[in-house]
Amino acid sequence: MNKLLATLIAGLLATAAHAQTTTGANSAATTKAVVKAEAEATKDIAKAEQKEMKVAEKADKKVNKAVADATEKKDKAYDKAAEAHADAVEKVAKADPEDRAKAVAKAEEKIADAKLKADKKMIKADEKLLKTQVEAAADKATAAAKTDQVRAEATAEVQKAAAKH
Repeated sequence: MNKLLATLIAGLLATAAHAQTTTGANSAATTKAVVKAEAEATKDIAKAEQKEMKVAEKADKKVNKAVADATEKKDKAYDKAAEAHADAVEKVAKADPEDRAKAVAKAEEKIADAKLKADKKMIKADEKLLKTQVEAAADKATAAAKTDQVRAEATAEVQKAAAKH
């Protein structure tokens, strides 16, 4: 919104400054053509900036959703690992004294497997999150480049209008 406001104000000031500096018999036609070109340019730039803001907003929403999803998946993975750990510890506690060593070894194996599964799920969630963040950054950069192109084209049109007269 700030970019849009700044562009509109800059366009207004440029129009006012240009209108005050032109003089002569041909200045009325020149001023009209330039003012019209500047008005079109300002409108085109405003549209482009509005599109850019929409793209940025959509990209930010995507990233926020991905962060929430990743956090949820990580929490579930951690909870499953903790549950497996608790289950293994419980089995060790219930084991007979002569089977305790075997139960401890089994429990450690089960805990290690659960931790590995949880780590894999967390890594996958982070990978998906990072991919989404990169895509969002690319979308924003593309939108900014398109806005810059519209600005350049609009400036060129204003200069053409000024050069004609």
